[in-house]
Amino acid sequence: MKIKAYRYLPYVVITAVLMALPALLGFNAYYVLIATWILFYAVLVTAWNIIYGFAGQIDLAAGAYIGLGAFTSGTLFIRWDITPWIGMFLGGLIAAGFAILIGYPTFRFGIREVWYALASLAIVKVLERVFTVWEEIGGPEERYLGLGRFWGYDLYYYILLMFLITLLALNIWIKSSKLGCYLMAVRENEEAAEMLGVDTRKYKLKALFIYAFITGIVGGPFACITGYIHPSHFDMWISSQVAILGMVGGVGSIFGPPITAFILVS
Repeated sequence: MKIKAYRYLPYVVITAVLMALPALLGFNAYYVLIATWILFYAVLVTAWNIIYGFAGQIDLAAGAYIGLGAFTSGTLFIRWDITPWIGMFLGGLIAAGFAILIGYPTFRFGIREVWYALASLAIVKVLERVFTVWEEIGGPEERYLGLGRFWGYDLYYYILLMFLITLLALNIWIKSSKLGCYLMAVRENEEAAEMLGVDTRKYKLKALFIYAFITGIVGGPFACITGYIHPSHFDMWISSQVAILGMVGGVGSIFGPPITAFILVS
């Protein structure tokens, strides 16, 4: 037990430092905002590790899920004054539902590798155009949330830090579970996994649901930090950044992707 406690001591120390970071920065709004954006990308690449690092699917639709989460949370707050604390989770469900709606036929017809990557990236641009002309909840004009008067950047920092810690624990659990074994089998050789009786489509959809749900949730804080919702939140560049950081961090690595985000985003 002592050996195990010693093994996880560095992570406890790093968590404690991250918890104290806003105070160490003197709660300076500028520096805390920078730290918050770093955590934002760390959360995204840790979530992306589930669909790519474990399942081997190059999904470039992060910008779509973030945008759906942002518009859900933002629209609920603007129109019905529903707190983003609730809106962000509803946004996650909508993003996950949309991902399954697109992912099921995509996986059903065997679209994979670079073709899946291109198809998922195209979804981001399609949604950007749809929400630009959808005047009821989108439109070309920015819609401001007005949350800055009582929510500071340090709150979003701690929300994202909580997400990151939870996600790291989820990644560790998946890697050691049956789900993780099946996903890694799909990643290494999908045809061989099917021959061994693994329902590859089912497990890829599970990984996609988890990834899209988490990314959609993060869309809520993203809208709050920027202070508005706009079709530009469906950002292909964010999708590309997440994929690059995830690949550099190492395929299937637990701590590699977030560490890469901390180093490169800063």
